[in-house]
Amino acid sequence: MREASVLQLGLGWFPETHGGAENVFYNLARHLPRQGIAVDGLVLGSIRATLDSGARIDSFAPPTASLPRRLAAARTAIAGALHRQSPDLVASHFALTAVAALPALRNRPLVVHFHGPWALESAAEGAGALSVRLKFLVERLVYDRACRFIVLSHAFAAILAERYGVPPERIDRVPGGVEADRYDLPDSRRDARARLGWPQGRPILLTVRRLVKRMGLAALVDSMAELRRRVPDVLLVVAGRGPEAAALQDRIGALGLEEHVRLLGFVPDTHLPLAYRAADLCVMPSQALEGFGLTALESLAAGTPVLVTPIGGLPEVVEGLDGDLVLAGTDARAIGLGVAEALTGIRRLPCADACRSLVRTRFDWPVIAARTAAVYRGALS
Repeated sequence: MREASVLQLGLGWFPETHGGAENVFYNLARHLPRQGIAVDGLVLGSIRATLDSGARIDSFAPPTASLPRRLAAARTAIAGALHRQSPDLVASHFALTAVAALPALRNRPLVVHFHGPWALESAAEGAGALSVRLKFLVERLVYDRACRFIVLSHAFAAILAERYGVPPERIDRVPGGVEADRYDLPDSRRDARARLGWPQGRPILLTVRRLVKRMGLAALVDSMAELRRRVPDVLLVVAGRGPEAAALQDRIGALGLEEHVRLLGFVPDTHLPLAYRAADLCVMPSQALEGFGLTALESLAAGTPVLVTPIGGLPEVVEGLDGDLVLAGTDARAIGLGVAEALTGIRRLPCADACRSLVRTRFDWPVIAARTAAVYRGALS
């Protein structure tokens, strides 16, 4: 039964654009209607469809549109949706999209899904000072208008309060989710490797990352130089693409790690469950601003333990598991030592059933959608 309605404003549509914010938007559109929240959504992309859940999703501009055209199209589309659907509240997943909606909101409640500090992330990737300041201004304009905030972790709640001045009582923590059934495959590790063409009999590490500096891939590659001395046949498989790909490949060559590190490039989302299942261990070597770590959760859903650096919300993902899954630091030595201990049995790792059970209990999408719906109802009350 419909209890309330929401207009979701996103960055992209997950089947078309892969990212954490897009993943959350996509799955909330699928699961919120089952919690009594009718959903209309606007995103950058080419989507125009009504989902099986009843959610209606439309794009306001193609991904190739210039920034001025995007903003103008978003303003027009949002004003039209507010007039036609008259939703009870608006939920923003990206500040640049939502800023166009501010004049049309009037007294309608606005909930912000804070997926990360846009300006701070840009600064960490080397953006210019003017670009960072403009992004921070856009964020502040949207955040000053919001009545509630949803964050993925306590770490991002702290950033929201300390760097953006949001009162803590307006912040709710709802972690990211995963479709548990999709990752719980019947394949054995051996069968998964055979299907992927990965070698049998070698310890395989997997990391699924966007290839940018703050993800820590340079440190992870550096750690392999020492790790191969302790575990001679170890293999690191890196799934993902990004601007650091060429630099990482050069680093692999300079260290003589061609037989120990493989850059796979983009791996389709449909193949990821099998890749997680095929690995002995996943590693999240993030260096900064990791609000949650969805790929760590996906690995656990597949029954594969994951080692994480003590950054942002990563320790919160593995909290409650019986194992030593948080690395001592973010540098190559700490990563290499932790992985070596895990592969040689010195470091405790949870079993596959424990990993899957944690995900089903705390992170399955119906659980996350119910918690999100509760925040929306609180904003309306």
